[in-house]
Amino acid sequence: MSRIAVYCGANTGNDPKYITAARDLGKWLVANDHSLVYGGGGVGLMGILAKTVLMLDGRVTGIMPDNLYKRGAALEELEDLVVVPNMATRKAEMLRMASGCIALPGGPGTLEEISEAFSWARVGDNDAPCAFYNAFGYWDPLAEMFDKMVANEFLTAEHRSKLLFSDNLDEIGEFFNTYTPPTIRKY
Repeated sequence: MSRIAVYCGANTGNDPKYITAARDLGKWLVANDHSLVYGGGGVGLMGILAKTVLMLDGRVTGIMPDNLYKRGAALEELEDLVVVPNMATRKAEMLRMASGCIALPGGPGTLEEISEAFSWARVGDNDAPCAFYNAFGYWDPLAEMFDKMVANEFLTAEHRSKLLFSDNLDEIGEFFNTYTPPTIRKY
């Protein structure tokens, strides 16, 4: 069993299709014998994803900063919740545990966390593959931005190939299974 870190929002968005995407990802995780590592929240897409995995008897680990825990953000049904001092510790612990990282549609926090995971891969501090679950084309503008980074030589084509945008969970699984970390730049 591998552990997949999933970054997702504490909101559900304004269209039920995002809820569907979170449920589909939860079902895929369990069907493929992956456990979920996530932010520990009980609301938004985070809560829907975790509840889906738990409902199907999958394994879930939540990693939550103390300040959010004290505000009651944790999923009550969660038996495996690790409370850490701050968000930086949470992100590092999620990456330490993960054999792969996936971003559902989400907001700035989701984007920041998956971007950091990919950035750390580029400098040799994260061996886990990163993918955007591009449900309903949500991440299309960002994929175009990464392509623009390559066109403008701020990102190599080889490193760009190490970041997947896909609306197909089986394709994400295959990407994870065949992934090799990026070549680390020499100075």
